[in-house]
Amino acid sequence: MAMSKTETKQLLERVIFDDSTAQDWVQDVWGLSPMLGDSAAKLLDVFEQLIEYCPEEPLEHLLHQIYQEQMESS
Repeated sequence: MAMSKTETKQLLERVIFDDSTAQDWVQDVWGLSPMLGDSAAKLLDVFEQLIEYCPEEPLEHLLHQIYQEQMESS
């Protein structure tokens, strides 16, 4: 059964940002260094645009690939 884009996005966010939200991650990075925080905010913008514009099937395939690689490296 195929996942919705929203579900895939949530799982990708969990892989990238662990237990924090994407916005919290940006704020944490910003607190460490404003220059890096600016880059983190831009990276988050690109991530969200990629999720929006990428079709569901390739996103789901990417997610499965990431999880498989994590399982193999564990």
